[in-house]
Amino acid sequence: MSFWIVTDAASDLTKSYVESHEKFHVMPMSYHMDGQDHPVICGEKETWHPFYESLRGGKMATTSQVNTAEYLKVFKELTQQGESVLCIVFSSGLSGTYQAACLAQSMLQEENPNAKVTVVDSLCASAGQGLLVHLALEMRAQGASLAETAQWVMEHRQNIIHWFTVDDLDFLRRGGRVSATAAYFGGMLKIKPVMHVNFEGKLIPREKVQGRKRALKTLAQKTFEFAAPREGQTIFLSHGDCEEDARYVVSCLQEMGFNPKDVIYMPISPIVGAHSGPGTVAIFFLAESR
Repeated sequence: MSFWIVTDAASDLTKSYVESHEKFHVMPMSYHMDGQDHPVICGEKETWHPFYESLRGGKMATTSQVNTAEYLKVFKELTQQGESVLCIVFSSGLSGTYQAACLAQSMLQEENPNAKVTVVDSLCASAGQGLLVHLALEMRAQGASLAETAQWVMEHRQNIIHWFTVDDLDFLRRGGRVSATAAYFGGMLKIKPVMHVNFEGKLIPREKVQGRKRALKTLAQKTFEFAAPREGQTIFLSHGDCEEDARYVVSCLQEMGFNPKDVIYMPISPIVGAHSGPGTVAIFFLAESR
């Protein structure tokens, strides 16, 4: 029997992608700007362009996680229909969403011990989480059970590699990722950090390079160096309203002789983009380990 897969808006999956899959639900999240809360589910690059234009204009945004009540409502609706659920959530290293989903699962099973809901911490973010969900959807389509898919996700989440760079250090400063001094001098010297997500699902800086093009080339070099297997992979590329730069990373990969089976471009939603800013480019792929 098939099962539902549930994730959240931090996965950055596009509207067209979500609508192309059955028994698949994305939990809304929200961002706060100009005194208003704005719901985020999924969209295309045009959907999020006005948000990034607002950031470029100097506005600030904060974000909210999915709460326990919202998870409980969805879990109840699906299990009352006799469905089982695999919920793959935003990294616990970056958000309290995983704890909220686990509490909802516990509350549901107190009411209904027969309810089948499995919650998995993706330890991933943005389209890295999206790639993990994509692979889970593929497994389900091939006939894997909920238990088999959940086990695979837990065993392979550390194989989802995240490398990214940002264009403006000030957004990382606001989120406490870099100091005010580092952001100031980094901006003056055109220093671009190259970061990744570690074993704990947290963002950490790995390298500092000078200049935008060099930072983008570094993303390609890291992919070429670590991707395994080299052939037949589907790569996800996300961007903060700068798809041309994301495509430049792929052109660098192709010049190196690396040709993935498929490349899926995804705009970074406001849930992640509020913290990374416009001009962020991130690449996600499979490797032996983070």
